[in-house]
Amino acid sequence: MARDWTGWPAAILATLVVLALVAGELTDAAQRRWWSAHSLTSDTVSGLLVLLVTVLVVNQLLRRRQARERGRAVAAQAAIMVAQAARAAKAVSAAAGGKGERDAASDEFRTYMIMLLVGAPVLIDDRVSRHFLEAAQYLGGVLARTLATIDLPADEAAAAAGLPDTAFDDAVGRLRDAAAPLLQLMSPEVRSTVERVASTAQEVG
Repeated sequence: MARDWTGWPAAILATLVVLALVAGELTDAAQRRWWSAHSLTSDTVSGLLVLLVTVLVVNQLLRRRQARERGRAVAAQAAIMVAQAARAAKAVSAAAGGKGERDAASDEFRTYMIMLLVGAPVLIDDRVSRHFLEAAQYLGGVLARTLATIDLPADEAAAAAGLPDTAFDDAVGRLRDAAAPLLQLMSPEVRSTVERVASTAQEVG
């Protein structure tokens, strides 16, 4: 969001220049006579300044609107990724514990990683969404390391993975915490709909 404000100094400076010229014309008789004697110059300068101020201000307003729309799109994408992350973590955890199928876990993990790869170019632009991306990548690493050790004996799997028993819960919780600021950009109605769909998807998975 910080980048959206970089154009405001130019717009404010142009506005101050216009105000200074207007104030000078109102208070300085010599300046007023000079502008009156050079009508073409005064008309050209005033037209350019008004155009400059208008373009700069409108451009910044449009950029802010685009940033809000982009933020809502990123929030929706983050919510979907969190739902898929929960599905993938549940499937991989079940497979690792012998209560689920490895193929199903691999499919959920593959879907999650595809979503992560597709969303990465968008998520990396902003500091908040980049933090979410880092948490999503961390969870992807946890899932990948666990999947790689499923076929190993229990003692070898634990040593190879090198992950605590709470790794899945910690990684998913970290992802949800990172997603919270993004989800605040969504309207309450949309947020509740996404959360309802996500919970339904987790129950089905």
